[in-house]
Amino acid sequence: MEVGGEAGGENGISRSLEDDFLPESFRSMGNYVKALRETPHRFMDQLLTRVFVLTGLQAKEVAGPAIILSYVLSGISAMLSVFCYTEFAVEIPVAGGSFVYLRVELGNFVAFFAIGNILLTYVIGGAAVARAWTSYFATLCNRHANDFRINVSSLPDDYGHLDPIAVVVIIVIGIVASLSTKGSSRLNYILSIIHTAVILFIIIAGFMKADTKNYTPFAPYGAHGIIESSAMLFSAYLGFDAVSTMAEETKNPARDIPIGLVGSMTIATAVYCLLAITLCLMQPYLQIDRDAPFSVAFEAVGMNWAKYIVALGALEGMTTVLLVSVLGQARYLTHIARSHMMPHWLAQINPKTGTPINATIVMLVATAIIASFTELAILSNLLSISTLFIFMLVAIALLVRRYYVSGVTTPADRNKLIICIVFILGSSAATIAYWALSSDNDWIAYAITTPIWFLATLALQVIVPKSRTPKLWGVPLVPWLPSASIAINIFLLGFIDRASFIRFAVRTGMVLIYYFLVRLHASYDTAKGHGENQATGRYWNAEEGPVSSNYTTNPSS
Repeated sequence: MEVGGEAGGENGISRSLEDDFLPESFRSMGNYVKALRETPHRFMDQLLTRVFVLTGLQAKEVAGPAIILSYVLSGISAMLSVFCYTEFAVEIPVAGGSFVYLRVELGNFVAFFAIGNILLTYVIGGAAVARAWTSYFATLCNRHANDFRINVSSLPDDYGHLDPIAVVVIIVIGIVASLSTKGSSRLNYILSIIHTAVILFIIIAGFMKADTKNYTPFAPYGAHGIIESSAMLFSAYLGFDAVSTMAEETKNPARDIPIGLVGSMTIATAVYCLLAITLCLMQPYLQIDRDAPFSVAFEAVGMNWAKYIVALGALEGMTTVLLVSVLGQARYLTHIARSHMMPHWLAQINPKTGTPINATIVMLVATAIIASFTELAILSNLLSISTLFIFMLVAIALLVRRYYVSGVTTPADRNKLIICIVFILGSSAATIAYWALSSDNDWIAYAITTPIWFLATLALQVIVPKSRTPKLWGVPLVPWLPSASIAINIFLLGFIDRASFIRFAVRTGMVLIYYFLVRLHASYDTAKGHGENQATGRYWNAEEGPVSSNYTTNPSS
């Protein structure tokens, strides 16, 4: 399958995308077997590290042993988003992930609005892992993590523990990533085997020390704690955005990408649940360490030697994850810069190393600054907000893609589509607003908001004709599945604390100011300088070219 139709020749867009955006070690992905070999590396970020980072905090302070239900709930929500991502990845198999999908369907403004969240997930995710690196390093030294941090009493408690070790780790990772992408990827493949062995060791050895009494009480914080924890843990399922970019590198994306994404999500959810069960069976939930839960748990059950194995394995996994994250975020920022949505110097490739050094430095500086002073709880909340927000936008974009084609969809059908989406969003927001504000068990409001969501989705199916039909692979049960994804993502957003939303609003405001003062005009000047026709043709060939070949429009609509 060619990207860009006739432009896919010797100087075509497909080839230029591969040459420009893919490091050498990723260009060999040409068939299903290699796709499956690459999937664990790109999903390892989620499969290993965030479960080490977040599980202890959530089990101890939010959900208790019922954290397994939190992982299941967030896994279901993430699976709905996976289906939406899969259709986009198959039908628009180009680099860029959710940024490209949103730009094609919802326009430059929404895409740039989402850029801040996309880049924030990389930065905050890396910062959280770097601070957790310090915690597990401290267990190796039989010390507390704060013994290696600088306490600044003049700063708020959530920002007053400076972490120089996290900064040093990020700097070292950045240097390695800037020197050699090919060597880094080979190292990741070798270490992934060791990471899998560590996970198996934790599960097997942990179950040998299990005590079912530790599962009582099972849900000490009630249903609210389970759902709140699910919202916090949702960021653990962020990795499939990176996996979706593999579509450009596969021979048969219609077969390989659905298997890779859905398979990875299923495996990840199962592993998360097993690790959560193991941890809560080893220790009472109130005794779980929030910083390095698994290594401290083995020490608590008398397996001191196992503590060092787990800590070393966690450090190794986190180091690898940081390296993979650096490669991914630099690639992402490079793609965005080449779309003229960010300064173009961020897209420059160093001729000696073949790596995007400018993009790497910018992302690592931001990550190091945040990791130096921000506590894990703050980082996990912001990461969850950004992740849920992006996934909600992708689900909306899928509905727009199926039901709207410029020049095909009539104005009346377009307006009906807008009204249905507004009611889906409004009813979902009203449901969580009532949940958050209500102090009793009155279900009258839910009896109103839920039918509104149902009727809006039903109306979308019945009275709005579809304008596109996917040719290779499509999400089943449209519009119900993406509508459910929107509702669940909004519902989980409602369980994140107010302070995190204030931080999110401030950062979003800064992004919008930058867009209206700088990038809006830069993008306009770029398009004008190249000529409107030339610029439009280049853009659609690069990012929407597959639509004409992979989607069948319905003119009769």
